[in-house]
Amino acid sequence: MHNVIIIGSGPAGLTAAIYTARGELKPLVIAGYEPGGQLITTSEVENFPGFPDGVSGIDLMTSMRTQAERFGATIIDDAVTAVDFSVNPLKVQVGKSIYESKSVIIATGATARKIGIPSEEALWGRGVSACATCDGFFFRDKKVVVVGGGDTALEEALFLTRFATSVTLIHRRSELRASRILQERAFANNKISFAWNSVVDEVLDTSLGKVNGVRLKDTVTGEKRVLACDGLFVAIGHKPNTELFADQVELTPQGYINAIDRTRTNVPGVFVAGDVQDIHYRQAITAAASGCMAAIDCEKWLAANAAE
Repeated sequence: MHNVIIIGSGPAGLTAAIYTARGELKPLVIAGYEPGGQLITTSEVENFPGFPDGVSGIDLMTSMRTQAERFGATIIDDAVTAVDFSVNPLKVQVGKSIYESKSVIIATGATARKIGIPSEEALWGRGVSACATCDGFFFRDKKVVVVGGGDTALEEALFLTRFATSVTLIHRRSELRASRILQERAFANNKISFAWNSVVDEVLDTSLGKVNGVRLKDTVTGEKRVLACDGLFVAIGHKPNTELFADQVELTPQGYINAIDRTRTNVPGVFVAGDVQDIHYRQAITAAASGCMAAIDCEKWLAANAAE
C-alpha cells in the first residue's frame, strides 16, 4: 500500500515527487514511456529560474529526478497500462503488476501535435519546435515559419515577430480559423506573411542537422516549392495524454483533465498537475509549480482522511 503514486516524470511529476518525498510520504513514481517528459527533447532551456547560462532539458530533468530520489521517492521506468479509481484503495497497473495507493497524482503531460513527416522528427529540437515562448529567443534576426491557422498559430507568429526578421504562416486552407482580433493583428503586422493552401512536404536539411528551409506543397495544384527559413514552429495543437483516464476522471471538452478545485479532480484522492490539465501556459516552470500545488493538496488530503 502506497501513500501516493505519481503517474508521469516531467517537471510536474518530479516536483510533486520532491515535495511528497520531503513530506515523508514515500511516493512511487511511474515514469512513463518518455521519462523526463517533453523537456528531454529540448536542447537548451534558458527561461527556467536559477540557470543564468541556460541548461539542457536532459540535465534539468536528471537533476530533478536525482533530487526526488535523494528524498526517498521510488521511480519505476515503465508505463501505466490501466487504472481503477472506482475502488478504494486506488489501483494503478503497470503491465502485470498492480499497485495500490491511498492517493494518485496524474502528471502525464500533453504531446504537441506534429505534421507527421520523417524530416520533422529528425530535426525536432534542432530548428523545429512547438513552443515559441520556449525557443523564440534563439531565432533573433532569423527567418521562421509557423504551421497552423488557429489562435495558437497566430499567437506564436505574433510572438515570434519580437525576434525574427520575418515570419511566414503556412496554412492548408485559404482562410484562417483564428479569432478575428488575432487575424487583424497578424494581417497588420508587416513582419508576417502567409503561404495559403500549403502544407510542409519536407523540412530541409536533415543532412546538415539543422533547418535551412521547408518544401511546401500546394493543396490545390500539387505544385511544390522551397521556402528558405531558419526555423519551423508547429502550432497545430496539443493532445493531452489522458487515454488512461477517459472513464476514470472528469475531462474537459478539449480532453484535458478537469481540475475542479486547484489540483483536485472529481475523484477523492486523485489530483492532477502540469500540461495534462493546462491549456494556457504549457511551460516547465508552470508545470513544476502545479506539481508543488498538487503535492501540498495531496498531503493535506491524506492527513485529513487519516484523522477521520
